[in-house]
Amino acid sequence: QVQLVESGGGLVQAGGSLRLSCAASGRTFSSYHVGWFRQAPGKQRELVAAITSGGSTNYSVRGRFTISRDNAKNTVYLHMNSLKPEDTAVYSCAAGLTWVPSDYWGQGTQVTVSS
Repeated sequence: QVQLVESGGGLVQAGGSLRLSCAASGRTFSSYHVGWFRQAPGKQRELVAAITSGGSTNYSVRGRFTISRDNAKNTVYLHMNSLKPEDTAVYSCAAGLTWVPSDYWGQGTQVTVSS
């Protein structure tokens, strides 16, 4: 069982940066793939970035977002730069042993980018 808690969301002006954190419980978190998803009002949830247990990364938002993990802290980060109003959404992390990770979900954190 893995429990995930996101933090780091908030209100930021366009062009600004945020770092989201996904903190996990469980001693075997390093074995899990982790993904960051977002869902804007009226839109489908989309995978933004993901990182495998081995540290390989995959992005749908290239150049502005970076995903990383610190297994010693049981935490996965999403660094977001040059934020745009269209990045406004609820951002959630998910973990799983298979790809695309989706077995365990956090509650989400709101990111709002003002123009």
